[in-house]
Amino acid sequence: MLFRRLPTATPIFTILIFCFACKSKVESPIAPKATPTPIVDVLVASSQTISNEVVANGTVVANEYVELHPEASGRLIYLNVPEGKYITEGTIIARVNDADLKAQVEKSKVQLDLAQKTEDRYKQLLAVNGVNQSDYDATLNTVNGYKADIDYNQALLEKTVLRAPFSGVMGLRQVSLGAYVSPTTLIATLQQLEKIKIDFTLPEQYNSILKKGALVDVELDATKQTRNKAEIIAIEPQVNQSSRNLLVRAVLQNAKANPGGFVKVHINAGVDKKAIMVPTNSLIPDDKNNQIILIKNGKAEFVNVNTGLRKANNVEVTSGVKVGDTIVVTGVLFARPKLPLQVRSSKTLEEFAALNGNVNAE
Repeated sequence: MLFRRLPTATPIFTILIFCFACKSKVESPIAPKATPTPIVDVLVASSQTISNEVVANGTVVANEYVELHPEASGRLIYLNVPEGKYITEGTIIARVNDADLKAQVEKSKVQLDLAQKTEDRYKQLLAVNGVNQSDYDATLNTVNGYKADIDYNQALLEKTVLRAPFSGVMGLRQVSLGAYVSPTTLIATLQQLEKIKIDFTLPEQYNSILKKGALVDVELDATKQTRNKAEIIAIEPQVNQSSRNLLVRAVLQNAKANPGGFVKVHINAGVDKKAIMVPTNSLIPDDKNNQIILIKNGKAEFVNVNTGLRKANNVEVTSGVKVGDTIVVTGVLFARPKLPLQVRSSKTLEEFAALNGNVNAE
């Protein structure tokens, strides 16, 4: 049998071709896709007039308010609580059973009458030395004691009658006729609504703008967004140590409100000034500074800014931005320093505020 001998160089050549193919495959990576340019909306910084207005939460307070409690314990024999109606000062509201006190007064009067007659006789006898001075003094002391008893029982009788301490509107009745009451029992409430007060608190840093006699705006109904004037009549001199706030009281003018209601108080904390306002969502908060993205030469530039007055959707920029700068408002999260940006539209501050309002409504 004859065998054909293959050349020895063939296996080596095959291996070299395989290695060259693998190396070529490794050294030819796929080219990365180009990152798309972020699309943003911008605002051209402009100066506008703003007022430094502070908004505080307030509570409506009646001019006079009292909880009506009886001074004496006993059974109610008379009750006059016209719920929700106006009553005048001195009106009898309730009366507690006073039969025992009246009987005690009558008893003391009878004893006083007898003691006075005895005192008159001793006085005549003393004039002719018929009795000694000590006997007359004891009789006179008895007379004065009965008089004191009558005054004491009369005072107790007055406590059985509950009268309106001032004119006002009666609240809801809390007891019924015939109930046993004590000084801790609430009969009803009485409020004077002719003049309404507003109590609100402000941080102590605004102490300089709070002046007695100054006017503030009170928003009674948030749905109507109407404001009424109120005059500051007093400021609590003691600062609350837990909140560091000042308590302020104002009198509402030409308006009615329910005591205990919630209101918004608007205080002008400074004169009108020119300032650059930007939408709040254009700010990038940092652990040290706030930043804003400006577009310069078509690229993003991150700048540190200082802020001032804040409003519902906008904030004042006090440094870092100049009038005419182009500020990125939307697409802030996709911008990178020194990389190009594509401007989709330029809107005004009012248009951005309306856009945010529609987003919140949805």
